[in-house]
Parts: sequence; structure tokens; C-alpha cells
Amino acid sequence: MSAGPGRPAAASDWVGRARTVMPGGVSSPVRAFDAVGMTPLFAGRGEGARIFDDAGCGYLDYVLSWGPLILGHAAPPVVEAVTRAARDGMSFGACHTREVELAERLVAWVPGVEMVRFVNSGTEATMSAVRLARAATGRDLILKFQGCYHGHADGFLVVAGSGVATLSLPDSPGVPGAVSALTLTVPYNDLEAVDAILAEHGSRLAAVIVEPVAGNAGLIPPRAGFLEGLRARCDRTGALLIFDEVMTGFRVARGGAQERYGVVPDLTTLGKVVGAGLPVAAYAGPRDLMQRVAPEGTVYQAGTLSGNPLGMAAGLAQLAVLERTDPFAELERRTSTLVEGILAAARSRGIPACGTAVGSMWGVYFTEGPVFDFEGARGADTEFFARYYRACFERGLFFAPSAFEAGFVSAAHTDADIAATVAAVGDALDAALDVAG
Repeated sequence: MSAGPGRPAAASDWVGRARTVMPGGVSSPVRAFDAVGMTPLFAGRGEGARIFDDAGCGYLDYVLSWGPLILGHAAPPVVEAVTRAARDGMSFGACHTREVELAERLVAWVPGVEMVRFVNSGTEATMSAVRLARAATGRDLILKFQGCYHGHADGFLVVAGSGVATLSLPDSPGVPGAVSALTLTVPYNDLEAVDAILAEHGSRLAAVIVEPVAGNAGLIPPRAGFLEGLRARCDRTGALLIFDEVMTGFRVARGGAQERYGVVPDLTTLGKVVGAGLPVAAYAGPRDLMQRVAPEGTVYQAGTLSGNPLGMAAGLAQLAVLERTDPFAELERRTSTLVEGILAAARSRGIPACGTAVGSMWGVYFTEGPVFDFEGARGADTEFFARYYRACFERGLFFAPSAFEAGFVSAAHTDADIAATVAAVGDALDAALDVAG
């Protein structure tokens, strides 16, 4: 494993230039590394399980473009498929065959999906799914869970996770109060709180939207009966159940969380995993609901670049490899080994820590735990996390630069990579303790 030297001089030049022309020097807030007291990593290239910065320093990567690179960076079948597609044309603004082929694959893979509409981002997918739910039910309120992040559309920036939590923002300025009032929130994993909302607002509730495994406040699995309870309550009240599988799709099981937990939502949103890391997303569901979308129905949503041929080619190539190799059990084994190793290293040093793995997603909190909701996640020691993070980075590990983000393992990670990571984590924990002492 190549050791990271800290922040090379070449990167510092880019930081100054970026901050001159971009807010915070970044295109997405968590990339600023503010929460861990560092300046951004400027990626130069990726290969397999490693990402290389602009100075050529390599790091074992557990961010993987925030999840979609299940095969690792620059997987040859994906690169070859995108190259072939690019030769045929970058974008058409017209229908093409790869859209149909990828939609057919998603219908075959994901239990709750009969029809698919492609969009360009997870935010587009979730806001479109909510619009569809409101049209189908004739209701206006939605219920989300504290710490779950469903993109940056106005109605979702209420007690959100991901960068909103990382930067300790109290929702977001610029969102009108009248819009925020349409979003109700309760703690994740708390069915009693859901019942209280339903008792007061059930007749106005269009949808319950949930990350079936919360990945934007660290990693929080659903407690036994939670997802089943949401399904039953939506059935009883007429609200639609939306699973935001932007992170969990193809990560916690081949068919996503709905396959793993046996709970089928009314609508499903999928993100960048659909395009193997290219800007592709989708919302999908049963035929009777999706036929409400224009031009077949009256719910309007459009996008010039939706169904982009490069993204469709990448997604088809990645799904073909996953179908052929079926790596899901092996991914889960390696991910569990990683988490168990990190927790054992922490325990042996007397450091409070808890964590878990679900499929090839994982998370660790520096707190006694267990963590069942956003409040528990916020109780973790973020100051220790920042010291630990910097020490891990110096030892050639690239984790999400936030205590409130899940990590990922790819098929390119080997057992040797996992063992090297656990060893480096032990050294990093010692260094973080030395700084604290």
C-alpha cells in the first residue's frame, strides 16, 4: 500500500486557484475536507481499489465516488463500453437502444420495478418521485427521517444528513418556510414517532421517503420490523412508500435493500450506481404509477441529457460483470472483515467505537453505541474522528472526510488490501491518541 505523504505542494496550488473561482473551491461541500481540518484531495486518476491525487500519490479508496464504483476505478469492461459509445456520439437528445436495454435490466433486477424513467442525479430522482407521489395521492405532505439525505431539492433540506450534517448546517437558507412546512421529520427507526405523525397528518401525507439503510449519517441499519412497519402504515393510510436506494442499490444486495429485507416500496430511486459512476439516476416503480408520468400521463418531468448514451453504456457494462461474477457474498465478507478489524483495533486501545457492515456498505462511529438514529450518530466523537482521519490519510487510506458518511468496498479490493487497511488503522489510532494526549 502506497503511503500518503499528507498534502503535496502541487495540491495546495490547486486549492488556491479553485477557491478563487469556485465557492469553497469545490463542486460539492463535503469535498472541502473542512470537517477533518484538511484541504481537498485533487484526484488525478483511479485504478482498481486505489485513487491517485494530482501529485501521483496513491490511496486505498473506500469512498469509490460515494458508492457506485462496485468494480473499482476504471474497470476495463466499463471503460471499453464507454469508449465504444463515445465513438457513436456523446449525446443525442433522442431515444436510443441502450436506454431500453438498461431499463430492462433494472426491471429484471429490482423487485419493485416495472417501469423506469432515467434522470441525471439522485436529487432529480427523489424530487420526481415525490412529485409523482403527490399527483397519485392528491396530497401534499411528505415524511422523511432525521439524518437521511435525499438530495438538495428544497423539500429535502430539513434535518438532512450528508454534507448538511457534516457542516453542522441547520437545514438551508433559501428554502421558503412554506416549502419546509410540507416536510415532516421523525427519528430514523422510530415507528412510534411515525404513528404520532400519522395520527395528526395521515390524511394529508403523500409519501414516506426513507433510506432503507441510512448511509448519510454514517451507516445505520434498519431495526427489525422498521421497514415492514413503514410498509404496513403506508398501506393503511394510503401514503406511498419511497425507498431511496441511491446508495443501497446493488450495494446491500443484487436487488437492493428491497431484496435484502423483503419489503417492496411503491417507488424506488436509484443514483449514480445505475451509470457505474457517470451522472445517471432513475426513479421507478409499478406500471400503474409510472404511467402517470408524461407523455403517457400528466406528471411532467424532462431532461435533455436523461438517458445519456455514455451513462447507459457504463451501467450496462457494470451490471453485465456483476451478473456474470456474482460478487455480492464475497463483497459482504470482506466488508465485514474490515469493520471487525477496525472495531477490534479500537477496543484493544480502549477507544469507544461501534459500527457495522450491510452488504458492501460500512460505517464506524467513535462512541459506545449502538447507533440507531441521527441523534446517536451526532453523539459520536467528531474531534477524535478528525485526528484519526488525518492519520489514516497520511498512511494511504482515503475514507469519506466526514463522520456522517458511509464507506464502501469494491470488487477490486483484495484480502491483502483489507488486512493492510486494518494494520494502517491501528497505527492511525495510536497517532490520534498521541495527539490527544
